[in-house]
Amino acid sequence: MVTALSHQPAEIDAVIFDYNGVIGLHPTVPMWNRLAELAGWHTDQLGLFQTVFWSAREPYDSGESSDTDFWIAVLGHRPAPELLNQLRAVDTAMWTRTDHRVVALLHQARRADLPMVLLSNAPHPVSEALDESHWRTLMTDALYSARLGMNKPQPDTYRNALAATGVHDPGRVLFVDDRADNCQAAARLGLRTLHYTGSPADIEDHLRIATVAT
Repeated sequence: MVTALSHQPAEIDAVIFDYNGVIGLHPTVPMWNRLAELAGWHTDQLGLFQTVFWSAREPYDSGESSDTDFWIAVLGHRPAPELLNQLRAVDTAMWTRTDHRVVALLHQARRADLPMVLLSNAPHPVSEALDESHWRTLMTDALYSARLGMNKPQPDTYRNALAATGVHDPGRVLFVDDRADNCQAAARLGLRTLHYTGSPADIEDHLRIATVAT
């Protein structure tokens, strides 16, 4: 059975947004290089650094690993407290830049009183920074993997987000994510999905119908 990754715009009562790759911009290569150099890796080893970084990220995102645990896994040794603080700050800054076009759509949806919930795989430092973002108050609620103790695409992450929308019927809720596997998992629970590929117009098409209906 093939699970659809997206649906045509239809009337919805709430939206669950992923953060990175949707509201948030992906880090640039210079940003990755800066983090790699800070971690003691040469820039010509960036690909290897990213492989090690991502291999240790899942337990960090879910809150299982601490900041120190994560960076020990990446560096191969325990960083000094000052270096740990720098690594954490640079890493967090990489993930907290937003796409102003998508943020503008969040304002539009908020004016129409459309419930919106953030569901993000994010470690504690990133989640704390996002909660301080100017656009965070536009969201009805924000759920982060480190606080939930689990990452997408685990089914209970979506169930928690659905409950936070206040909408009982998953078919009336749109889930927006830039990863196909996350969308597939949401679709299996009955949520409508939009596999986001970088065009805010795709989100706008769905929100237009939702806001007209409110």
